[in-house]
Amino acid sequence: MTHILVVEDNPMNMELVVDLLESYGYEVTGSQESARALELVKEMKFDLILLDMQLPEMDGLELLEKFKEYPDMAKIPIIAVTAHVMKGDEERFIKAGCVGYIPKPIDVHQFKSQVAGYLEN
Repeated sequence: MTHILVVEDNPMNMELVVDLLESYGYEVTGSQESARALELVKEMKFDLILLDMQLPEMDGLELLEKFKEYPDMAKIPIIAVTAHVMKGDEERFIKAGCVGYIPKPIDVHQFKSQVAGYLEN
């Protein structure tokens, strides 16, 4: 079964994303804290990571840099999920190492195909 890590500090956003992903048949682990997300990637195998870019103690770009320190992480696609929708934000996140970008608020009608597309690559 495909296992997805969701790193999101907002409880309502976390609940929405986890509920959607589980309804699509994915196994989902959530973390509301960057430090816990780092522990999880050491403990478990993930096929995809959805990463909020506005986290309180360590923003998404910093966490992305920490993820890169683990050799096994190179194979895991990381998708920026963020309310940052200014011109250039998507390019900035991709340049930093994300393979994709999903803007918030999440479009629940497109979310399933977006996630599936990132898993196929």
